[in-house]
Amino acid sequence: MKVPIYQVDAFATEPFTGNMAGVCILNEPKSSKWMQHVAEEMNVSETAFLLKQENGYNLRWFTPTVEVDLCGHATLASAHVLKETGLLKKDETVKFHTLSGILTAKLDGDYIELNFPSDPAENIEIPEMLKEALGTDICRAGKSRLGYIAEVESEEIVRKLKPDFKLLAKLPLDGTIVTSLSSSKNYDFVSRFFAPSIGLDEDPVTGSAHCCLGPYWKEKLQKNEFVAFQASRRGGILKLKVAGGRVYIKGNAVTVIKGELIA
Repeated sequence: MKVPIYQVDAFATEPFTGNMAGVCILNEPKSSKWMQHVAEEMNVSETAFLLKQENGYNLRWFTPTVEVDLCGHATLASAHVLKETGLLKKDETVKFHTLSGILTAKLDGDYIELNFPSDPAENIEIPEMLKEALGTDICRAGKSRLGYIAEVESEEIVRKLKPDFKLLAKLPLDGTIVTSLSSSKNYDFVSRFFAPSIGLDEDPVTGSAHCCLGPYWKEKLQKNEFVAFQASRRGGILKLKVAGGRVYIKGNAVTVIKGELIA
């Protein structure tokens, strides 16, 4: 039986920006091995697999090399595909059953709003290997479930970083967020995200990283709503609200490819 599959640019308002995600709507359960093969074939940062169940959808995410327990942009892409196919209506909230618990998404005007768990960072001493791998001074460092967070002095430093990916991959935690205050009045802060040990040298726009970034900047700036920009080559804008142990993430998405899996 043919399986619908989509490629979506998430946290984007026009094609070829934001972060690419595969979205596969399953009509029957598939093995983890099969899903990993599809994700490798798609060769984008994450591919999401949706399977309808009584009270929502089972949702799993795979990079080209491993399954991950949380992915923001592929969840946004999944909600976008449900909206585009008429499976998510204007006033509905969809539940996703995931390795990170129940996540929800709903339509909010022109945006899709995700409800994700907060992932606050614990302050740590700045690891010398992290500093060496990033090739810059670090003002403050922390670690969360996702990995390291490193604050640097300026947006210019964030944008010009050229990390040593081989050295980053040797660090004990999989991911590294680098962030600073924004030099633009349009955004509160900027960031980039690197995870070479799981096959992503740099992720274009990372919703799950903002589960850490939201609480981090809430503590520093003493407010709980933000407009953030992930300063990768493709770039992406995220609207955030931090409240009640959750991070609400708003973004847009654009479908660029529709097809069918025949394997």
